[in-house]
Amino acid sequence: MAAVMFVGITLLFLDFTGTLHAWLSWMAKIQFLPAVMALNVVVVAVLVVLTLVFGRIYCSVICPLGVLQDLLARLNRKRNKYLYSKELRWLRYAVLVVFVVAAVAGVGSLFQLLAPYSAFGRIATMVLQPLWMLGNNVLGFLAERADSYAFYTVDVWVKSMPVLVIAVVTLLVLLVLAWRGGRTYCNTICPVGTILSFFARFSWLKIRFADDKCRNCSLCSRNCKAACIDYKTHSVDYSRCVVCGNCIDSCKFGALTYSRQARRLGEASRRSFLVATALATTAAMAQKKEKLMDGGLAELEDKVAPERQTPLTPPGSLSFQHFAQHCTGCQLCVSECPNNVLRPSSDLMHLMLPEMSYERGYCRPECTRCSEVCPAGAIKLVDQPDKSSIQIGHAVFIQKNCVAVTDGVECGNCARHCPAGAIEMVALREDDDESPFVPAVNEEACIGCGACEYVCPARPFSAIMVEGHEVHRKI
Repeated sequence: MAAVMFVGITLLFLDFTGTLHAWLSWMAKIQFLPAVMALNVVVVAVLVVLTLVFGRIYCSVICPLGVLQDLLARLNRKRNKYLYSKELRWLRYAVLVVFVVAAVAGVGSLFQLLAPYSAFGRIATMVLQPLWMLGNNVLGFLAERADSYAFYTVDVWVKSMPVLVIAVVTLLVLLVLAWRGGRTYCNTICPVGTILSFFARFSWLKIRFADDKCRNCSLCSRNCKAACIDYKTHSVDYSRCVVCGNCIDSCKFGALTYSRQARRLGEASRRSFLVATALATTAAMAQKKEKLMDGGLAELEDKVAPERQTPLTPPGSLSFQHFAQHCTGCQLCVSECPNNVLRPSSDLMHLMLPEMSYERGYCRPECTRCSEVCPAGAIKLVDQPDKSSIQIGHAVFIQKNCVAVTDGVECGNCARHCPAGAIEMVALREDDDESPFVPAVNEEACIGCGACEYVCPARPFSAIMVEGHEVHRKI
């Protein structure tokens, strides 16, 4: 079940075609923090009940960062490599306090840095997806030579160098910690693990010792990737136990059981069945039907992003404040955006918070994919008719950059490509018959999609740019 969840949610981040989110987006919606941010009471309640019954199986089965730690730990082929260690309670609670304070105070960068699902999203989007796309481009190159359209090449680019560096550093830290101690990050730093540990202490099913069968061979402690089993005292720290079952599998004397009492309830197959049934129930309650759309744009030469007074946030985010308060920085909307509009912010105060910019594409009025995949409720679901009437910003004309003024040529690209019909070409000087025609923007009709900014031929800065609105409105 952990393999199924990990592969599915990784493919959800890697997929740039938009074909998988209709079937797999529920995997993001049952992650703990996105469910909390989205106020998804049903999912949060199910995860809490799941922990109270089975222990922290969320960490070992559902959380992709937890499974990633297990995969990295497997690179160390030394068997029986773990040792029991006492809980660093002061560190766990200190990180949790910092995490909660950052969330309440609106320090999104720190909140997103500590969130486990967001950390995995950054690694998948910034590190793995470019490699996935490069592999696709190789297949596209070979298919083109064979006169096949089975694959098509896509543009691979660094969406944010600071966030890429953070993702690489996070991956290296996880690699070192998992190599040396297995679930060290999960049980010492992760705030979600600490929150769930409060409930796991009282779980109905637990790993238990049968004292009369134990030979103190220490195999259970040396195979416990959570470092939570003290074979000398026959005790298990249930706040850190992720119910992986390694200890039961390694015990040669049948001294460990996963039960509600200190007695054997059945074989490992029964344990697997209980875990699988609980996970399937959670998935069934969270799954929703998603709409499928596809899109793409012709490639143009890259531009330099303008300095916007107010960042642009996607339609459905309601306002910049709402978006910043609810976004977990998982980058799923960034990886799913078919038009290369979304990318992580490089602003220090909002680092890793997705923002919109139109150097590589524009926000197509018929595209609603970011609202469909957002698991945290930061981008509310919008349909295509509503998308065309949501004003996220307005276009601003910059005369000194316009090629009609600087080069004396006719253009009008911005007016021709405006899907809202908000731009009209007018004479720069009404009393001059040879005056160049420049765009005039109707701010009441403009929705801020950025088509004008994208198609503007001026380089490196567009002659027309979109300024964001603090609060979105319908027009």
